[in-house]
Amino acid sequence: MIQFQNVVKTYPNGVKALKGINLEVQQGEFVAIIGLSGAGKSTLLRSINQMHTITEGKLLVNGIDVSTLKGKSLRRFRRDIGMVFQSFNLVKRTSVIKNVLAARVADMPLWMSLLGLYTKKDKIIALEALDQVGILEKAYTRADQLSGGQQQRVALARCVAQQPKIILADEPVASLDPVTSNQVMNDFVKINKELNITVIANMHHVDIALKFANRVIGIKEGLIVFDGPSNKVNNQILKEIYGRELSDDELMEH
Repeated sequence: MIQFQNVVKTYPNGVKALKGINLEVQQGEFVAIIGLSGAGKSTLLRSINQMHTITEGKLLVNGIDVSTLKGKSLRRFRRDIGMVFQSFNLVKRTSVIKNVLAARVADMPLWMSLLGLYTKKDKIIALEALDQVGILEKAYTRADQLSGGQQQRVALARCVAQQPKIILADEPVASLDPVTSNQVMNDFVKINKELNITVIANMHHVDIALKFANRVIGIKEGLIVFDGPSNKVNNQILKEIYGRELSDDELMEH
């Protein structure tokens, strides 16, 4: 469970990105966060794994006060949280399976990781993760030979191979075309349901957020202005989140 209790984030330049966030996310939920650029979506998401430290309030993940974590305890905590970025973050010149195996390094002795000596168990975990996102046949292909959608699926497989309890996705399909976006989001749904992994995703496209997430959180200027089931989101709510009515084209662009 993730609990935000009056969480505030103020950046050194004085910008208040989060203004007293109160929020609970249960294990196994699929949550989409929507809002304008600069509304605080990324700050909220990245505070969960302490990529951004909070300024005030309390943030608990499975009962752990994350702002108290440092060094080894923070690294151990982060093993349970996978992260998927818009830019994929793959090592392009190496094979797909080696990219996925990178998720297993945290559990290996240093000398084995330096020599790339992965166990049979780790290789099976990596191959199963690739199978989970439907690109097992690409395991020994170089990452730079894949399409953008396939690269994002490799990034998701790497996340799954980490065996996390939570996956944070920061604009995971913003750079993909609509057909590929749907395929990647279907992979997220499958992993969420089959593995009971909590998925929290910042979404650029409102229509995709409403289609795939069960719950939507709307953020405006550092405050939550909507939190509820995706099927309850209507034009009035979107107007509240975005400050004006969105056209059909904008629903797919934001």
